[in-house]
Amino acid sequence: MFTRTAVAWRIQLEPPIIIVQARMSSSRLPGKVMKTVAGQPLLGYLLDRLEKIENKQRVVVATSEDNSDDPINLYCDTRQIECLRGPLNNVAERIYQALQKTHAKAFVRISADSPLLDPALVEKAQKVFFRTKAELATNVLRRTYPKGMSVEVVDTTAFQKAYVKMTDVEDREHVNRIFYREPDIWRIAEFSSEKDLHRINLSVDTESDFQNFKRIIARMQRPHWTYGLNEILRLGVEEE
Repeated sequence: MFTRTAVAWRIQLEPPIIIVQARMSSSRLPGKVMKTVAGQPLLGYLLDRLEKIENKQRVVVATSEDNSDDPINLYCDTRQIECLRGPLNNVAERIYQALQKTHAKAFVRISADSPLLDPALVEKAQKVFFRTKAELATNVLRRTYPKGMSVEVVDTTAFQKAYVKMTDVEDREHVNRIFYREPDIWRIAEFSSEKDLHRINLSVDTESDFQNFKRIIARMQRPHWTYGLNEILRLGVEEE
């Protein structure tokens, strides 16, 4: 389906890095990524899950240089996770800088408000990305998975081209929006759920979401990272 000599294609069969974007200054639930459940912050739950991904190069947390994000940096130190810091209000710049420092040829973008992210979805996204030689592999273009299960794998060269065009505040905050706005320009490969689950919310953006996350964790009888999406759904979640 795609032509073009796929981006030096792909000396890249090395796994993408995983970039987790995280900050403390959430408007609706400040400090949410470091709010604790059973002694561990939300960010820790996500990192636990990302560590289970078989085909990965490294995990990087991209946070800001603002003092408010010092707790994120300190926590990453305790986990021996690389933490790269950039502008508070320019997520695109943070990711751009992270790519320059890591020399990654591709990356998986994950939001820290997804503490229950199923590692299998990241692995699936990577397979789609390499199989189709896409510039963006995503389950977000037409959402069929719950919020909190969003995965995007992005070619670095494509991101760098898009970055130049990210001139307004929304594009710099929602960094891959430009790809979805121009689907005919970019090589986009989608993957979707067999069942439409887009009304279910597993992300943590509000106090209500946080309480729902606590309930799900409390119902688990094994280490949380052993629960995939289907089992999490069976634990009981509420639609938005």
